This record gives sequence, structure tokens and C-alpha cells, in this order.
Amino acid sequence: MRKITIIIIGLLTTISFSCKKNFLDEEPLDFLSSSNAFVTTKDFEASINNLYSRVRSEFYSSGEQRPFDYVFGTDIVYDGQPDVTRHTNMIAAYSPLSTQIPLIHWVSLFKIVAESNTIIDRIPLSDMPPADRTLMEARARFFRGMAYRTLAYLYGGVPLSLNEVTSPKTDYTRASKAAVLDQVIIDLKFAAANLPAITAVQDGQVNNLAAYHLLSEVYLAAGQFQNSVDAATLVIGNPNVALMKNRFGVKQSDATKNVYWDLFQQGNQNRKNGTNKEGLWVIQFETDIPGGGTVSTGIGGSYQMERHFGPQLGSFRLPGSGVQPFLYPISDYTGGRGIGWAIPTRYFSDVIWTSDFSNDMRNSPFNFVREFKVSNPAHPRFGQTISTITPPAGVTVPRRDFYAYQSKVTTPGDHPEGMFENKSSLLLKASAGGTYADQYMFRLAETYLLRAEAYLGLSQLANSSVDINAVRSRSGASAVLPASVNLDYILDERMRELGSEEKRRITLMRLGKVFDRVKKCNPYYTDVLPTYNLWPIPATELERNNSAKLDQNPGY
Repeated sequence: MRKITIIIIGLLTTISFSCKKNFLDEEPLDFLSSSNAFVTTKDFEASINNLYSRVRSEFYSSGEQRPFDYVFGTDIVYDGQPDVTRHTNMIAAYSPLSTQIPLIHWVSLFKIVAESNTIIDRIPLSDMPPADRTLMEARARFFRGMAYRTLAYLYGGVPLSLNEVTSPKTDYTRASKAAVLDQVIIDLKFAAANLPAITAVQDGQVNNLAAYHLLSEVYLAAGQFQNSVDAATLVIGNPNVALMKNRFGVKQSDATKNVYWDLFQQGNQNRKNGTNKEGLWVIQFETDIPGGGTVSTGIGGSYQMERHFGPQLGSFRLPGSGVQPFLYPISDYTGGRGIGWAIPTRYFSDVIWTSDFSNDMRNSPFNFVREFKVSNPAHPRFGQTISTITPPAGVTVPRRDFYAYQSKVTTPGDHPEGMFENKSSLLLKASAGGTYADQYMFRLAETYLLRAEAYLGLSQLANSSVDINAVRSRSGASAVLPASVNLDYILDERMRELGSEEKRRITLMRLGKVFDRVKKCNPYYTDVLPTYNLWPIPATELERNNSAKLDQNPGY
């Protein structure tokens, strides 16, 4: 018995020591942890895919408000329903204490930086082959560069963090804006040199030409005009890209339309089958596919451009008549289920088209819609056209329920099946409002305009006009003379070519031109100040950084 007891005690002692040395030491084999999340190429691809998702959310799909901070408060639109979330009352909208505009973008963009840093720092410890290591670093540096570029434009100098943060840190300081841009250039040069060719990637993936395009833009911000020219030239001169000058795509048989219209039809944005050679980087939306960004039953997660830019025609009435002239919402050129929040300024809808109103195809009636046919059979004007150019007596233009708008903000006839109340009559459900098409982040026409701006910086006006005219001639617009080229002209041309697809705030804040252009083009925002060429550093960030001082931007 004594011998048996000794054996049992010995076994228990052995088990106890074994537990301490082996059983209690966690070695995660079948679940993710910080030690095994970044090992294989597949692991890194999952994190890269999340960066794509974060970028799409920041600029397109995070909700009905924040993606449009890149449009409201600039020279292109004004607020059809006054609200601080759409930049009415700029003092409140841009307050450092705001929990909306300055803070949400700050947090979102730094999350992209943080995840990019994690990827870059984990690469040396991975099991990836050398080629995959280089590719993952190039992708992560592209996204980090893009995030820091945007932060520098919006806030000026910001904390420059280039490594994964693994413990609480409260002693950040602001790097200068120049230092941030220098780092962005380093990241983008690496990305451009190591990302695959545009012909070697899937639609929606970043590629070397997208990196060179962005690098050209950042060189402009840094005042390095020749470098900007050189980067843009590498894109423009690549034989695999070109401005689309001939009809193409899913609806090219519609002889009433033109090639500019083709660019924005659902299914035409990507390089599938080598058709569209103008898109450099296209943000992908797929309806009813997990992670696709849109669903056929509502607008949650979709890009709600139609909702913002389309007029709220359902509320429109002619003086003396209570009958609704337009059936609404309809999947046609009345703007889908727009609710009239983002009304184009008169400068955008009228002034910039004065010299080429009829011959510039970008201003064609189906591209910039100004005429609406009365569609309600019960209305006495049924079948007649009501125009924003010559509105009926008593109708003021623009107003929330009646104004000119760009048809590229919606998908006429191409809403998902689940969005139709009645497909035969194109009547949409109240849950419509998304724009169901892939979106250009970078397009070759913009590369030409970036290079034109760089040539202007070099005082090479003849070269600048050549690039502007490459874009204008595609649209049938008259040529601009070198003597007429200046920065305002280029900003106007960007309006004409890029319109509501452009993240206008990025351009104007890059140039420090928000105040100047709003004062010139957008009388709605009467409280705009030079201060607003930068947003404030959010107060919550200043407070939690209690081991060092983050200086606030001037004027806040």
C-alpha cells in the first residue's frame, strides 16, 4: 500500500510540473492570435483585403454623411437641407470638439496607417517567399502613403508613426507637413517600383500606375513639379492605358449617347476584356455578395451618391397645382431616389460651361440633366418637358426639388432587381438611394490634369495647355490657349471632367484653396474662413496624448 501511495504522489508531482511547463503555456494552433496571425501569404492577403475595405469605407460607403465630407463645404455643391453634418454652420462643423467631421476621418485614416504598419513590421518574421514579401510591403506602403497623404492635406503636419504600436503611447508629436509628404513619397516610390503592372492585377487591385498617379499628385503638394511631370508621364505614356475616345461597353449600341456617358454606365468602369483603358484604380461594389458593399434590399453599406446628388423631384409642384408632375422615385434620368442634399452650385451647373455649352459632350443633356419630362398622366402637362434653364413662372432654380445634376451619380435602369417596386414602370422602393456601379478612384483623364498643373508650376504653359486639350478634345470642347491657363482654369476643368466623382476637398485642401474657391463659386457658405483650409486636430486626440503636446492648427 505504501508503495502504491508513493507511486501516485510521484505521478501527481510529475503531472504538476508538466502542467507548469507545457499545459499552461499557450501555443495557439487553431485560432488567431498576435503570434500566428501573420505567417503565410494568405494571412497577409487577408489584412491587405481589410485595407481595401477601410479605404472603400472612408471614401465611399461608411454611411450617408461622412464620405460626402469630401464634397460638401467646397465649391461644387451646397446643402439642400441645412445641417451641420453637411457643413452648414462651419464653425460648429469644424469645431475641435466635434465628434463628427474632424474626428471620424482622423480615426479612420490612422487605422489605415496602423494596419499598414502592422503588415510591414510582421513581414520579416513571416514564412512568405521573397517575392510575396516585396508585394505585401508594396501594397501596405501604398495604403499607408495614401492615408498619410490625405491626413497631410486635411490637417497639415500630423504624428508620423511608421511602426506597429504594441503598447499604449501618449507622447506623440506632430511632424511637419513637409516631413509627412516626404515619407509619403518614399512609400509611394517603393509601391510604384514593386506593385504589379495594371495588366497583371484583378479589377480593383492597386497597381504600379495607380501608385505613379498618386505619386504625381503628392509631388505637386510638395512643390516638386518636375518629379510630378515625370511620374505622370510614366502613366500617360504606358501603352496599356488610354483616354477612351470611341464608344464602348454594355450600352454602346445606344446611338443617342456618347463615350463620356459610356464611362459611367454600370459594368463599364473596369478593364474586363481590355475594354476600358482609362480607369487606373476602380473601387469595387458587388450587390448581394458578402463583402461586396451593396445589397439589393437597402442602401446600407452602399455609396449613397444618388441619394445626395439626385433632386427630390417627388416634392416638386408647379405654382397653382397640387398635382405631382413627376412619378418618383423612378430608375430613369429624373435621378432615382435622390433627396436633394447636394445641390450643384450655379458655378458648377452653369458658369463653367458657358463657352462650350452645346458642343462639350460632358454637358450633353443625358450627362448633365437639365430637362425633365412630366411623367404623371394625371398632370395637365403630361408628356411636356420642364427645364431648369427656362423654368416655368414662379419656379426658382436651383432648389432642393428641382435643379440640374450629373447623371453619373445614379444608375438609370440598372438598379438591382430588389430595389424595384414595379420593374415594368421602373418605380423604385423607398429603400433606394445607392449608386450601383463601381467607382473610379483614379482615372487617366485626371492624370493629364495633374501633369498640366505640374507644367503650370514649371511655367511651361504650352505643355500645360496640350495636356488640358487632350482631355477637352475627347469631349469635343474648344482648345484652351496657353495664355489662358492658370490654376483656376485647371480647377474649372477638373470640375468639368471629374465633377461629382472627384473628392473635391482633397484637391482644394492640397492647394490651400478651399477658402478662395468657396468665396468665388459658392455663396451658400457665407461663414467660410481661411482657417478652414485645414481641419483642426480633434480635441480628444490632444487630451489623450497627455505625455507630450500636440499643437492645434491656427485659428481653432
